[in-house]
Amino acid sequence: MKDTNGKTSKDVLIACGEGKRNFEIVNPLDEIVKIKGKKVDIKIFEDPDGFSYLIYKNHKYQVDILEKNQNKYTIMVNGVWYYFSIETPISFKRRKYLSKSVNSSKIVKITAPMPGKILDILVEENSDVKQGEAVIILEAMKMQNEILAQISGKVKKVNIKTNDSVMKDDILIEIERS
Repeated sequence: MKDTNGKTSKDVLIACGEGKRNFEIVNPLDEIVKIKGKKVDIKIFEDPDGFSYLIYKNHKYQVDILEKNQNKYTIMVNGVWYYFSIETPISFKRRKYLSKSVNSSKIVKITAPMPGKILDILVEENSDVKQGEAVIILEAMKMQNEILAQISGKVKKVNIKTNDSVMKDDILIEIERS
């Protein structure tokens, strides 16, 4: 692809979760966004007061970038937190290949994305969960955030209790792949 100056631009992939959702920005200069291979009309703008907004399907959503760590981002859209990484096609393929590797661990650890307080644990040990299913409600910055299962499998260990305070990257739940 070529930008307006005739230079070739690289494609960028945004991975959200473990293959759960893939968003592909085909050419950032043209602002073409694809979700699951289908082009979608998304507009991003900033108002005079410095607030950023996203317009999708005629709805306006306030967007804030809360944290950036290398290629990993935490954003808030209308009060809901999202965590994703932005990768080049090569790094995306490499990560996908490594996740399918024979040596990959059968146990996936769900960690706290931010410091907070555990309001509710929605699963028990030895229960089955599906990828994308809410497993914990974590309160952070007076917001309730659902922590989702990154894979389908069986809950092997719950490392926290209701009302526990957790720090970022604390291991909350361990799930064995099914």
